[in-house]
Amino acid sequence: MNTELMGADELSRSIGGRLLSFSPSPNSPFNSVSIDSRLIKERGLFFAIEGASCDGHGFVEAAFSSGAQAAVVESSKLESFNIADIAKKHRKDLILVQNTLKALQDSAIAYLKKFPALVKIAITGSSGKTTTKEIAASIISCEKNTLKNEGNFNSESGLPLSVFNLRSCHEVGVFELGMNKKGEISALAEILRPNIAQVTNIGHAHVGFFGSRNEILKEKKCVFKFMTDNDIALIPKDDELAGELAQGVMGNIHYFGEDTFAEFEGALDLGLEGTEITWAGEKIRFALAGKHNLANALAAIAIAKELNVGNDSIKKGLESVKPLFGRAEILKGRTTVIRDCYNANPESMVKSIEFCDSLVWDGRKVYVLADMLELGDVSFSAHTQLGDFLTQSKADRIFLFGSEIKAAASCLSDRCKSFFYTDDMEQLSAALDGYVQSKDIVLLKGSRGCALERLSEILTEVKHGS
Repeated sequence: MNTELMGADELSRSIGGRLLSFSPSPNSPFNSVSIDSRLIKERGLFFAIEGASCDGHGFVEAAFSSGAQAAVVESSKLESFNIADIAKKHRKDLILVQNTLKALQDSAIAYLKKFPALVKIAITGSSGKTTTKEIAASIISCEKNTLKNEGNFNSESGLPLSVFNLRSCHEVGVFELGMNKKGEISALAEILRPNIAQVTNIGHAHVGFFGSRNEILKEKKCVFKFMTDNDIALIPKDDELAGELAQGVMGNIHYFGEDTFAEFEGALDLGLEGTEITWAGEKIRFALAGKHNLANALAAIAIAKELNVGNDSIKKGLESVKPLFGRAEILKGRTTVIRDCYNANPESMVKSIEFCDSLVWDGRKVYVLADMLELGDVSFSAHTQLGDFLTQSKADRIFLFGSEIKAAASCLSDRCKSFFYTDDMEQLSAALDGYVQSKDIVLLKGSRGCALERLSEILTEVKHGS
């Protein structure tokens, strides 16, 4: 497979940069792109981007030493970081721009133009977008050569980096678009200009950045902003904001949900073993548990059907899907653990609790819940509502961790629900270690910043004599 991307001279011209060449062959194509000097490969291209904690311009020499053949840097930082002398010493090329993050995005736009036949798919939403992306890619790849963005490479820098993984063999690109600030979805949509764009749902994730659910809707709706009459917008039929999502959207609007597929003949909840989906008369064993993951599967199928993927591939793709880290993973050992701690918002928290409540289980149910971050001014009320919801849950014991979830603890205390609260991980670990028994099922649910996966070892390690 051809791994050559672009040369420094071609890239510089395509993004309006200025080439400062110290190499014998500035047109020699690079084969990869990175913003992390530690991940640079031989003949790679390094973008020096200023981050919250460090400035990539300070790592240009490290990138060259690791094999980078060129670096994109900001003209204003050329002297302060002595970058020209570094490039001259290593006989490497520099591309000078005003803003390296913008240059990375413009570079991705230029590179995408090399693939006019590529079907570009964008998936966004308040929850479920990563899982939907994984399922959609699993199904579509049964028939077409498919690229997806890996992990959480869905941001203003992550998406462009994912684009540079495209090669001439790819027929379809499935890309998740994330956001944590206003304007980000619009910027990502402008880079990708998707042929098919889907919003999985509109919830309260990141409401702290946007102020209200309606503002989140406006931001998510930007995924449709650059669509043409021939493009397809996929909107969740049962979302209460579906009408607002569809309003003013260019292209063909298609709705998806349980009752929008003639082939969908129902689903059987198999508890921790996942779901049995009946599709076009065939039984499909889908490993991801819970109604929310059934919704993700149907969202992914909606995308696949727009590409005319056959029922056999839908079955094969669904049966190939495995849980991702921190997303409803089932761990077995000392106890049974549902590790669902990659992220949390009010909707996903309720869905996880409802799923655990619905399980038929011989032992005790233990819910370990941490802060829902990035909720801003609504954090107190959201955590208070979570506490109200927990009072009706089927948990035998609830462990709460973090500063913001203390509001939920007050509700549980008032209702005499059995719980333990702390904002100290060592205290939480010790309390759990002393409480759990072999037949317990333990839910770990919280925002990524709380890192509840740190509890996995004490919950799964089989102790001597137990």
